[in-house]
Amino acid sequence: MDKKSYFVSVQSGTIMENQGDSSYELEIKATQDEVEQLGEIFEEMDNFDQSSAIQVSAAVAIAYHHDESNDGYDYYLKEAYRMINDLGTEDTKRHISTMNILC
Repeated sequence: MDKKSYFVSVQSGTIMENQGDSSYELEIKATQDEVEQLGEIFEEMDNFDQSSAIQVSAAVAIAYHHDESNDGYDYYLKEAYRMINDLGTEDTKRHISTMNILC
């Protein structure tokens, strides 16, 4: 499969083909299968984020580092950045390396 350029916003969990469609943080070169895999990672992040929000709204006081929802979100966030780094342009890889998220 041929790789195409995609524009990714981790913050909003979006992957766009057209640069001007919405704001984005990073650029990748990926196959359709890779884009779908990254989209699944974003879905998992969203699931854990929603689970965490439900706990907060229920006024459950759990320390961040003892909360499974936060642990799951953090895991998938790192997985997203790991995949974006693997597929990223040189600028994307440089930016991610400054974040120290993959250490």
